[in-house]
Amino acid sequence: MCGAVIICSKRSPRMSIDKDLLDRLMEGRSPGDLFGKSGILSELTKALAERALNTEMTLHLDEERADGASAEDNQPPNRRNGNSQKTVTTQSGKVVLDIPRDRNGTFDPMLIAKYQRRFPEFDRKIISMYARGLTTREIQGHIEEIYGVEASPSLISAITDAVMEEVAAWQNRPLEPCYPIVFMDAIRVNIRSDGTVSNKAVFVALAILPDGTRDVLGLWFQANEGAKFWAKVLSDLRNRGVQDILIAVVDGLKGFPQAIEAVFPRTRIQTCIVHLLRHSMSFASYKDRKASPQLSRQSIQQWTPQRPRQPSAGSKKAIWADNTRPSRPVGAGHGMRSFRSSIILQKCAG
Repeated sequence: MCGAVIICSKRSPRMSIDKDLLDRLMEGRSPGDLFGKSGILSELTKALAERALNTEMTLHLDEERADGASAEDNQPPNRRNGNSQKTVTTQSGKVVLDIPRDRNGTFDPMLIAKYQRRFPEFDRKIISMYARGLTTREIQGHIEEIYGVEASPSLISAITDAVMEEVAAWQNRPLEPCYPIVFMDAIRVNIRSDGTVSNKAVFVALAILPDGTRDVLGLWFQANEGAKFWAKVLSDLRNRGVQDILIAVVDGLKGFPQAIEAVFPRTRIQTCIVHLLRHSMSFASYKDRKASPQLSRQSIQQWTPQRPRQPSAGSKKAIWADNTRPSRPVGAGHGMRSFRSSIILQKCAG
């Protein structure tokens, strides 16, 4: 990616979250808001853990009724008896969980044991559930790691169903009709799947909102980066409610601008400055590459829509020999464009 800004917001760990509220909490949040301390991840940890615990309780009560233990002792059927709070320590900080209780006191959760106070791995497993893919089998593998080998298949299946609802809600949440700026790029990561580790491309769409905050619109996984798959990503954004993207910041991938124009024909395309600088190095000899980045930065910083400036003739001649000088100046094509921030905000606001 071309850059990241970490913004942390303080949130109450005791905040009650339902599925609809989870969707709203995800909207307009930066990566720092999602994964920083006291961020959305802490709240997501609380929501998923409590849903898993409640699923355990439901299965426990169903098994007792099926065994008929209460009937043999001439006791009323066991049932829920409110919640007790427990503070557990995770990688994102302390999280207060509402642990369900039963009337007979026979419920012993496996996810959070009665005297367990540390839960450091759950944050990582929540993220990896998404990162390893969307199939039930892979997510079941993560839940099985959390519960251990003693967990029954029915318990794993029941909790997987509850967790997948939360994951799918974020993946398919409705998006805003207009985004001023969207950065689109792919990063390479190693993903474990079916017992093997493979290198895949993670397609990331990061939006800049009118108020300056950032929102990750989605993550998509594919073996290799290509314009054809980016076209599917853009179509997915369109289907989730995006009507217009004013500026798309992308790398120099062949066919990418055409894929954007096919879905969002009015979008202006801006090549990422980092990729521009890297591309400019291909025109310089090896001995000149140390000085070339500084010269390219000066060219970009001095650029204006009225007069695209170039460095002084002396410095340019010293770096760009006749046989290495680019046929077009740095920033040509989709490289450098002029946008008025007031017009951008007005278009997305109105």
